[in-house]
Amino acid sequence: MRALFAVFVIAAASLGVQIGAPLLGAPSGARAQGAALPDRPAAKAGPSGEAAKPPGDAAAQEPDRGKRLDALFAALKVAPDKESAKGIAERIDIALTPSGSETTDLLMSRAALASEAKDFDLAIQLLDGVLAISPDHLDAWNKRATIFYLKQDFSDALVDLRQVVAREPRHYGAWAGIAIICKEIGDEKRALEAVRNARAIYPHLDEVEDMEKTLTISVEGRPI
Repeated sequence: MRALFAVFVIAAASLGVQIGAPLLGAPSGARAQGAALPDRPAAKAGPSGEAAKPPGDAAAQEPDRGKRLDALFAALKVAPDKESAKGIAERIDIALTPSGSETTDLLMSRAALASEAKDFDLAIQLLDGVLAISPDHLDAWNKRATIFYLKQDFSDALVDLRQVVAREPRHYGAWAGIAIICKEIGDEKRALEAVRNARAIYPHLDEVEDMEKTLTISVEGRPI
C-alpha cells in the first residue's frame, strides 16, 4: 500500500499514537461549516457537442473503473493470506488515484514536497487547489486530512476523511485514519466502529488488529 493507510501510520507514529458504520457527526472545526460535498465544476461542451469530462475525473475517463474496483475489493475481502491481500491493496491504491491531469499531478507533487519540508500551510493551499479542480480526488482529501492531523487539527482532519468515505465507503485507509483520530480524542466507541469498518473491508489489515482488540475490551468489556 502506498497511500491508503501508510500515510496515517506515519502521521500517527510521528505523534506517538499506537496503531494497533455510520459517518461521524460533523466536527466543529474551522472547516466544519463547509463540510458539505462540493459541487462539480460545470463541464464545457467539446467539439462534438458533448460535455467534456472534467480533468482528473478518473471514473469518467474509465467507464469500467467501477467494475474493476468492485472486483478488487471483493478479492481483498477473501484474500487467503497477508501477501496476496497486500498485492490486491496496492492495485486498489493505484485504481483509486486519479491521473491524466497535468495540473492536478503538478499540484499534488508540490504539496508532497511542501509536506516533506513541513510547510504544512503551503501544502494545504496546494491541496485546496487540487480539490477546487477535482473535488472527487480521494488522494487529495486523504493527504490533506493527514496534514491536518500532523498539525493536530483533528476536527478538520475528520471533516476531510468523511469526504473520502462519502465518496468511496470502502476506503479502508480513511476508516483507519478516522479510528486513529477518534481514539486520540477519546471517542473510543466511534474509533471501534471505524476500525471495524476498515477490517471488514481489509481483513488482513493487521496494523490495526491490536487497536481493535484494545478498543473492544475498553468499549464492550472482556468476554465472560
